[in-house]
Amino acid sequence: MTLPITAEGLPESPRAHSVGIGRAHAKVILLGEHAVVYGAPALALPVPQLTVTASAGWSSHGSGGQGGLSFTMTGSASRALVTQASDGLRRLTEEFVARMGVTGGRSLEVILDGAVPHGRGLGSSAAVSRAVVFALADLLGRELTESMAFELVQTAENVAHGRASGVDAMAVGAPGPLLFQAGRATEPAIGCDGLFIIADSGVPGSTKEAVAMLRAGFAQRAGAQDRFVGRASELTEAGRRALADGDPGELGSRLTDYHELLRAAGLSTERIDTLVEAALEAGSLGAKITGGGLGGCVIAQTRPEQAREVTRRLHEAGAVQTWVVPLKGLGNHAH
Repeated sequence: MTLPITAEGLPESPRAHSVGIGRAHAKVILLGEHAVVYGAPALALPVPQLTVTASAGWSSHGSGGQGGLSFTMTGSASRALVTQASDGLRRLTEEFVARMGVTGGRSLEVILDGAVPHGRGLGSSAAVSRAVVFALADLLGRELTESMAFELVQTAENVAHGRASGVDAMAVGAPGPLLFQAGRATEPAIGCDGLFIIADSGVPGSTKEAVAMLRAGFAQRAGAQDRFVGRASELTEAGRRALADGDPGELGSRLTDYHELLRAAGLSTERIDTLVEAALEAGSLGAKITGGGLGGCVIAQTRPEQAREVTRRLHEAGAVQTWVVPLKGLGNHAH
């Protein structure tokens, strides 16, 4: 992929580097997906063990009038990820260049190394976009505020997914859990420990397709949107209170209820439902599909002593890989 970007006459900055590095991580939605697009709240967690690193440098090939930005992809997930996100990255890069006032004709190369599976509801496209933005800013020695980073990542997300709520753009850079609503994020109170097990169904979903399908369904049934968003808001608020009050059983129940809401809307699949059922039968306090749906991942809330059995049962039920995200310690990881 070659994108138009130039850098001749770039003002020297004492903070500029010969190579710029940017990083981001995956995220998982606990409660609120889809409804968050309509202004409802959502609870999200960072997944710090799944990362994307972007390295940006000036190309030794082809400086000249055209300029360009080329991507090299390494790691297990990056090729499909960057292919899917290419239009959004093009828009993001153009916006970055315009904001930073970069002019001239040198070319850039970006190497992306990613471990966030594509199409699993884990924020892969947002993580790539954030990593690229911070790598370019680091290379040029420019300060990039969180609000500017958010706006740039949103530029790419709206291309990749249609109408993006912004929760992914925030969560892939968040050090800890966040409560997101209408473009604003706060840190929710955490009154309990616990583990969340993410299980990859092995089947990619499509957020864009799921969002469009849900919107079409709303258009066909009077009051359907209000009912869905209202119920989603109730469950997310109940989950937020349970998290703050240290009531893991209540939180788990709300996760399972939210799965039923998404399943009734046609956003689950037979394989996802099988994984949810396996997690619950193995003793999970709650389980649900996470992300856009029509494939992707399941998240199960589990007591630490149940984690081994839940993980085993999830793999038996068809999970191709699993990750454990402990509530305790989130917010202290390096990113």
